[in-house]
Amino acid sequence: MHSFLLFPPPPRYQPFYFLRTSTPTLTLVIQPDGVQRSLVGKIIARFEERGYKLVALKLVHATEAHLEKHYADLKGKSFFPGLIKYMASGPVVAMVWQGLDAVKTGRVMLGATNPLQSPVGSIRGDFCLAVGRNICHGSDSVESAEKEIKLWFPEGVVQYTSVMESWIFEEN
Repeated sequence: MHSFLLFPPPPRYQPFYFLRTSTPTLTLVIQPDGVQRSLVGKIIARFEERGYKLVALKLVHATEAHLEKHYADLKGKSFFPGLIKYMASGPVVAMVWQGLDAVKTGRVMLGATNPLQSPVGSIRGDFCLAVGRNICHGSDSVESAEKEIKLWFPEGVVQYTSVMESWIFEEN
C-alpha cells in the first residue's frame, strides 16, 4: 500500500537558544494595562506591519520574584515596589521580535516612557496617558534584550525563515 501526503508535514519545533547572532532582537512585554485593554493584537500588528519577525510569544502571570529579576536595574528607585506590584497584578504578554535595528526602531515605535512626551503615531502616544500605565516594556539595548530573552524564554525562541523576508530586505 502506498501512502502520500497532500501537504508536507509541518517542520518540527526547534528551540533556538539565542546567544549573539547577526540579527538583532527586541524583547517586548505588554503590561497588564495593555492586556486588559485588549491592545495585544494592535501592538503585534504594528511590529508585523513594520517588517519584524515574531520568534517567541507567551501569555504569563509573572511572579514578583521573576519581575524583580527583570527590573533589577531599578531596584533602588522609589517606584520599584509599586512597579513590581502592578506588573504582578495581571497577565502580561512577553514577545521577542527579530529584525534590522530591532531595539532602536522598536523603542521609536513604543515612544517615550512618559506617554505625554510620546509623539502621535507611537504606541504610547496613541494608547496611553500615564507613566505608570504605559502599556509596554521594550529592551533598551541588545545586551538587555539577550538577558531578557534568557529570563522570559529559558526554553529558547523559534528560529525560522519567513517568506516575507525577501520582500522586506534587499539582497546584497
